[in-house]
Amino acid sequence: MPRVNVSWIITVLAVELATLSAAHAHSCHEVKTAFQVRQIGQLKWVPETPATDVDLSICKHAGPSCCTRRMEESYRAAVLRDTTQNIRSYSFELKYQISAHVAAFQDTFQSLITFSQNHLTSLFETTYSSLMSPISPHIGSLFTDLSRFLQGTGNVSVETAVHSFFDSLFPLVHTRIVNPGMAGSIGEDSYNGNQLGDCLRMTRQDINPFGPHPKVMADTLASALRAGRVLSLAFGMGFKVMNVTETVELSKECTRALVRMHYCSHCRGLTLIRACSGYCLNVMRGCLASLSELHNPWRQYVTVLQDLTHIVAGAHNLELALLGIKGQVEEAILYAQLHGPRLTATVDKVCGHSSNVSSTTVKMFPPTSVTPPPANSSQDVPGADKIGMLAHLHSSLPLKTSKSSRGRTLKKVAREFTGYISRFKSFFSILPETLCEGEMGIDEPTCWSGDDVVKSYTARVVGNGVHAQRQNPEVRVRGADPVLMDVKNRLELFNMEIQEVMPGVGHRESWDERGSGESSGECDDEDGCEGSGESVVSPPLTEAGVSKNAVKVSFHDLPITQNKSSSGASLSMASFNIIILALALHWPLI
Repeated sequence: MPRVNVSWIITVLAVELATLSAAHAHSCHEVKTAFQVRQIGQLKWVPETPATDVDLSICKHAGPSCCTRRMEESYRAAVLRDTTQNIRSYSFELKYQISAHVAAFQDTFQSLITFSQNHLTSLFETTYSSLMSPISPHIGSLFTDLSRFLQGTGNVSVETAVHSFFDSLFPLVHTRIVNPGMAGSIGEDSYNGNQLGDCLRMTRQDINPFGPHPKVMADTLASALRAGRVLSLAFGMGFKVMNVTETVELSKECTRALVRMHYCSHCRGLTLIRACSGYCLNVMRGCLASLSELHNPWRQYVTVLQDLTHIVAGAHNLELALLGIKGQVEEAILYAQLHGPRLTATVDKVCGHSSNVSSTTVKMFPPTSVTPPPANSSQDVPGADKIGMLAHLHSSLPLKTSKSSRGRTLKKVAREFTGYISRFKSFFSILPETLCEGEMGIDEPTCWSGDDVVKSYTARVVGNGVHAQRQNPEVRVRGADPVLMDVKNRLELFNMEIQEVMPGVGHRESWDERGSGESSGECDDEDGCEGSGESVVSPPLTEAGVSKNAVKVSFHDLPITQNKSSSGASLSMASFNIIILALALHWPLI
């Protein structure tokens, strides 16, 4: 009987027990669980125990592995899905804020348009009722054009819309207000299809029956509405940028780096360890290198948006311009009434119509209003009654509404928007850090470096942008994404075009960074602070020397140039109206 070597048997049993224990310790059960929970692929692709000499292309290492080539392909699809979904989730809030405030601005614009249209309609219904029926379609056309201009839709000119309205108003005022008996003598249908009516419409600007009021009204509206229109166009550009960046494609090199960062640790059974912070930043900055190139033009774009919202809401310019339409039209009609005899004589010469209604007829049918014209035309009517003017402005402007009945004003919407959008000024530069926040462990003693478990990541951490990726140890960036570079160029061109149309916009630091009052306790009536005033100063809008051809794509239909004399008249008129309005509201007549 052969002699048994007991020590040898004990050694063999110890090795087998150690092997079985190691096999149990390195079971792929947790890997299979993570594979199922993250919905990566079919469970049958995950082995029960680690294997050696596995044919892997990304997660290669010398020891046994719980991964297979089939699993690697599933991991590749999973990281593409999850990373693009994460990018979209972070950009969703930005898109939502832009979308919500676009709607808020447009609703406020439309509310002002509707209120101003009703305001003007009430003038004809109560004071010039004989003109109401024929002028009603032209009131609708005027405000439709103003609304389209504000929305940035169509090639609409504010000046053309205003002058077209006064062209249509002139025949009615001449035959029914200045010469009330003329409409009856030449027929009620004299306005439509009548030679006199056609002549009056075509020669209205030469005859100038309404004095300076049509031009003042056109210049004031064009100046006030321009910023609103540019803001609407700018919002549209922001949507285009976000839509393109959401569909950005990740390169093959990026995908391989993401698999290494997220799932190569699973191949060793380490499903809970997190990527090192510096390692994650290198991977994400490499993957989003082209997207980070949008940082500078996007930051400039956000500053443009902030400046435009302050211009639109600052000093209530847009509200005053729209609410002042009724007063300008009423003053224009009054101007024609006060110059009735001279106007009739001029019409007879220009249009060749010898009216049988003499100047005495004007005395028989006195004007419906005795309010004198505003200050800029008082030289034509000496001794204008200032008290009457105050009474007119006080009665023609809407009374101050209660806080409970007021909606969101432009200033309120602008303040909310600038507060939100300032948080996203560095959106594209901090996106890698934002994406890494959910991947990095906090205060953990070890982390995953892509190859092994380490105490800290020792490789160099690169910066943002395509150029910085030359030193990236984790992702090879071959060049800039042509699609995103096209978006960058378009955004830069857009910013430049806005600055050409509206000099001063976007050239300065943002208002919140300069301490402009966004968080300085600025208060107004809608916050419960009566008579607090307006502390936001709009940037200067110097329009001299800007050519209509300066903007080739988006702004070719914006009225840019303006006669120096008319701009001065517009400014003085606007300033005068604001002063008179303040006096009227604080010292109402008894």
